[in-house]
Amino acid sequence: MASSSDLDENLVAAYYPLTLVIVGTVLNLLTFIILCRPAFRDTKKQPIIHYMRTIAIFDIFMLYGWNLDHYLSYVHGYMILTYSIAACKIFGFLNCFSAQSSAWLRVFICFDRYLSVSRLHRTWFSQQKSVLIIIASIIIVFIMFNFHFFIFTCFYEPDGSINPNSQLYQVYPLWDYINLGVYNCAPFILMITLNCGVIYHLIHRHNTSLIQNSPIKHRTISITLLVTTFLFLLMTIPATIDAGFFSTTPPGTLEKILDAALYTYHITSFPLYFITCDAFRRECIMMITRKSNTQTIVPSQNTAGPSNLPN
Repeated sequence: MASSSDLDENLVAAYYPLTLVIVGTVLNLLTFIILCRPAFRDTKKQPIIHYMRTIAIFDIFMLYGWNLDHYLSYVHGYMILTYSIAACKIFGFLNCFSAQSSAWLRVFICFDRYLSVSRLHRTWFSQQKSVLIIIASIIIVFIMFNFHFFIFTCFYEPDGSINPNSQLYQVYPLWDYINLGVYNCAPFILMITLNCGVIYHLIHRHNTSLIQNSPIKHRTISITLLVTTFLFLLMTIPATIDAGFFSTTPPGTLEKILDAALYTYHITSFPLYFITCDAFRRECIMMITRKSNTQTIVPSQNTAGPSNLPN
């Protein structure tokens, strides 16, 4: 007979993913809506907003794959991944595609900030058209990278159950290992490297008095970048390593905690922007109180971007 603590643990494991779906969908939609409000509409001057909007959408997709399956398997006794062949292919693809796209969009935000503080003039990568091309390229690359889910995976076993693997090769855990590198390791290494470059150039410019008259608050940008990267390391990498090398059936307590942390990371954009971004916080409060704001973001002259943009 299961103990009281086991029942409590299973209850949390069942309903926390559902809570993430509801709260995360609301927060990410709210983030997207706020980023479409007047203060953020001048994307020609601040194309980084396109990255932020796209991340908000992909972070919603993240919550409707394995995360939602945790709730369905505990409470209703089935998973979307094995509900039908079509659902198996679609959600198998979505689980990897959304995670990898979200991570690499964050990498290019760090890259954009690095170029902004290390170059005196706006580069090709900081043009609105170029940012849209980069976003489209990321999406296309990871669609192609994970397209094998639609072609080779998911088949019926003799007993009528659905196997999410392939009859030609073992998708799991092979793709868990690949996902670890593409979703976690490579993005984290690039993010930390670019963030170190951002901090170096901001400190160097400050010490040489090159940006003393600039309205940019380099400390705010540095803190936002560091918090984003630290949370990415703390909340996503352990769960992906566990899934690739130490996964058990049924999952243990630690595995449940790590998995919950991974999906919680993808609802953190709203609180992070609200805390660190003056314009975002102002627009959010004005939207809630139904006040209008005619102020728009004005970029600084050194192309490093305004102080009130999160990274």
